[in-house]
Amino acid sequence: MKEAQLNNQTNETSRRGVSKAALVGASSLVTLALCGAASAAERGGGETIVTAAAIAAPAAEQAQEPQPGGATVVDEVLVTGLRGSLQRNLDIKRNAEGVVDAISAEDIGKFPDSNVAASLQRLPGVSIQRAGPRGEPQGITVRGFSGDFNETLYDGRRISTATGGRSVDFSTVGADFVGGLSVLKTPDVSLSSSSIGATINVQFPKPFDRPGRRMAFTASGSVQDDAGKVVPTVGALFSDTFADDKFGVLVDAMYTRHDTQTNRVFVSGWPGGYYRPCQLTPSCTDAQLNDPAGKTVLGWFEQQSGATQVYTKDERVDGRIALQWSPTEGVTVTLDDNYSRQNVRADNFGYGIWFNQDNLRNVKLDQNGTTVDFTQAGSQTDFTAGTDHNILQTNQTGLNLKWDVSENLKFEADASYAKSWLNPDGGVSSDNADVGYGFGIGPSLGISIGGDSKNTLPVLHSYGPNGDAARWADTSVIGSHVTVRQAQENTDVVKQLRFAGSWEQEGFRIKAGGSYMEDHYQIQQSNTFVNNYWQAYPGYGPASGANGGVMIPASLFTGKVSAKNFIPGFDGALPPYLLKFDAHAYQQYLTSLGNPQTQNIPGFNYGGGTVGTQFTGAFDLALDNGSIRDITEKTWSLFVRANFDVDVAGMPFHFNAGVREENTHVTANGFGQLPTEIRRNTGDPTLLTVVLSDPQAVSTKSNYSYLLPSIDMKLELTDSIHLRLDASRTLTRPGLNLLTPVLSVGTGQRVGALTGSGGSPALKPYLADNFDAAVEWYYQPNSYASINFFIKDVSNFIVGGTQRQTINGVIDPSTGQAALFSVTQQVNGPEATVRGVELAWQHVFGDSGFGFNGNVTLVDTNKPYDRTDISQSGFAITGLADSANLVAFYDKNGFEARFAVNYRKEYLRAFGQNQNTGAFGSEPTFENPSLQIDFSTSYALTKQVNLFFEALNLTNETQSTHGRFDNQLLDVFAYGRRYTAGARFRF
Repeated sequence: MKEAQLNNQTNETSRRGVSKAALVGASSLVTLALCGAASAAERGGGETIVTAAAIAAPAAEQAQEPQPGGATVVDEVLVTGLRGSLQRNLDIKRNAEGVVDAISAEDIGKFPDSNVAASLQRLPGVSIQRAGPRGEPQGITVRGFSGDFNETLYDGRRISTATGGRSVDFSTVGADFVGGLSVLKTPDVSLSSSSIGATINVQFPKPFDRPGRRMAFTASGSVQDDAGKVVPTVGALFSDTFADDKFGVLVDAMYTRHDTQTNRVFVSGWPGGYYRPCQLTPSCTDAQLNDPAGKTVLGWFEQQSGATQVYTKDERVDGRIALQWSPTEGVTVTLDDNYSRQNVRADNFGYGIWFNQDNLRNVKLDQNGTTVDFTQAGSQTDFTAGTDHNILQTNQTGLNLKWDVSENLKFEADASYAKSWLNPDGGVSSDNADVGYGFGIGPSLGISIGGDSKNTLPVLHSYGPNGDAARWADTSVIGSHVTVRQAQENTDVVKQLRFAGSWEQEGFRIKAGGSYMEDHYQIQQSNTFVNNYWQAYPGYGPASGANGGVMIPASLFTGKVSAKNFIPGFDGALPPYLLKFDAHAYQQYLTSLGNPQTQNIPGFNYGGGTVGTQFTGAFDLALDNGSIRDITEKTWSLFVRANFDVDVAGMPFHFNAGVREENTHVTANGFGQLPTEIRRNTGDPTLLTVVLSDPQAVSTKSNYSYLLPSIDMKLELTDSIHLRLDASRTLTRPGLNLLTPVLSVGTGQRVGALTGSGGSPALKPYLADNFDAAVEWYYQPNSYASINFFIKDVSNFIVGGTQRQTINGVIDPSTGQAALFSVTQQVNGPEATVRGVELAWQHVFGDSGFGFNGNVTLVDTNKPYDRTDISQSGFAITGLADSANLVAFYDKNGFEARFAVNYRKEYLRAFGQNQNTGAFGSEPTFENPSLQIDFSTSYALTKQVNLFFEALNLTNETQSTHGRFDNQLLDVFAYGRRYTAGARFRF
């Protein structure tokens, strides 16, 4: 009966913004619910629920509509489970004014994925970046634009992030109690225009979304197959309304832990430069080495090569409270607070071997100039260990007032304060130990590159003391080298105010308002480079024949880890095993040797600058003045947006036009220091100390204004076929961490690898003109197909150029010539165009329970990266890659199963490598193609209890990157599979 009433009113309600597909789907589900309610209640599946209001995100809600003849339908039909979520996502997409994709919670406390970024990658045009050692989805790319090009909001407010960029680390966002996600690929000028990729709005549930009491609990255990330890996740949500639904409270809290053991093989950088022709032979004469014009052979070489095993413990606590009050009809006051604290500790051990291009012999180059084999006499072999410990804490408090003065006139005011801390306790964030052997017993070691970085590891040859491979990790000859400790402290405070008023009448809506945003970012670092304490005991000790260093007791080495099959699916053998030891135990041993100022300690670096006269045994940190940055950005905005709904030749036509004016003022403060001298370490000739001038305070100011228009048009050719056209201008501001006003040069450096970074306080934002054209076909309930063409013309690209230059005329003691620093500086540069197409298809096979959701994104640019152009310095669009996603599912009778496949082609991830000292600017980092298959399933044991299981990375894929050419491996991570099982309880 209800189905007939709804179908008779399809045309009228579609003009009011309610889709025919949604109504037909709702009517079918009502019928299904009424017919099967008894059996569903008996089984407790909870697949279909008729309810007065949705628990999904507000964007998915639909108001009650009166029907002719006095008939009235229920306010909403809520379908829990995957199919219900997909239908709500479809409705949001269909009814949106611009190009929007969405993800809704399947049920209270049940988001489709355990990570927000993992869910987002199911959408057309969205791909993810993973945190290598953890394997966690960390960032997203939308239509080829990654990181800072995308803006993330919490309920329409920008969240602070102490990392210094604009992007949010999605591994810090707990997904379990998220209500929904909206990805706005075309801007809403009343919300923001500060993203060239997309605006991601994370929507949290509130008590008035569904009046009454509701509770949800979740508990699970997860295990990563290499870590082998089951770790918990627990959470709870409570929501209730009181006083005739005039007051409501919602509270939730979540604890999540992930342990991951990851194997990593790395080459820290592939600097480009020139060899002497004699280096292609076993030896060079003094005359050849001293010939200033002797370097004529182009090549790229491995700066440092090694392997590590990392065990990461990732703990996150999320908490949220939302209070709502409706003192009178039409007025709603919301006060909420969002809190998160992520504590990540990573312990690692492995080896790393350093190479200097001038010392290489027997060099073999391929046709691209990649060094595929060489030897280096007297090579040092370093065994490393470290602990990285970082805490990222964020708290955002907001107050929102909505006042519906009348049916036509509405006002909204919003204020929020957010603060984020990186290491709020000020503790040491990185402890590293470096021991080994070399010099007198250093082998004539080399590396062979035998294949592509997608499946081949670099192979060390002639390793071990004096080339004896059987003694590769002989603890009797291992001595001390360097000790690096760092403490990073960042804060970011974001203050926001927003006010808007709107008027609505039949076929016309207008909204206008303004906003103010202030972002204050501070950073400072302390380390053992500044006081030179990192070089307290370098030189590898007596067994290596050096003047410095002490022997390390064998008792400090606690085990050996086999390197056999270290990276699954890769050819190329590593040395037989890794030595396991602890960085803190190493530091404590060196400290136990005593105070070198009150007693003579053989092997201490008495000639090493400040370390020789000030070090008293403890590896204390000193403040690095060059790292201090204090950046304040203030932005005032005004906007107006108008919507018109009319008929064109009998077809509904929706027109939305808006404009946003943004005015930004930036103040950047820091301390400048210039090098005055470079000293060579007497105990270890591979190390250098840069002496800096006294710090001088530097302050700069800049400002800019932009007018950002936007137009969205949608024509309903038929009830099921919609045509969209959109045009807009958007911007992306440079990361606050780039706006330092000073040139920064580190005090602790290596021979042949002097580096610095330049200040760029006056950077202007990227600016993009965007165009979209789409056809969408909603051909049956919960099913649609679409094709979307897009073009983005981007100017003001920020280019990270690197050039070799002298600074203050200081002399490099290793060459006797003016020191050449590789200085990286960001500047606004060229323009580029990105064009692409998104294809999406979602289909449910009737009432069978089976369905799929798939999409393909193809992208291109008029200025691709030219790998052979050595004059090019760091310009191309990063993140640009074709991608495809497929989710196949079954959802019926309380049982749900889903396979998700995500593929992304090779793409340029970033400019710059861990060691970026080459002669040809910032060397690129490319990410190899990736394919990941995940599986999840759940079963409604009763109406209140749901059991679930999830398996990630079923095929045990790895993540790898390479340099300018495909065989220049940079990193490969094997982070294994992860399994999670648990239960959800809903009341």
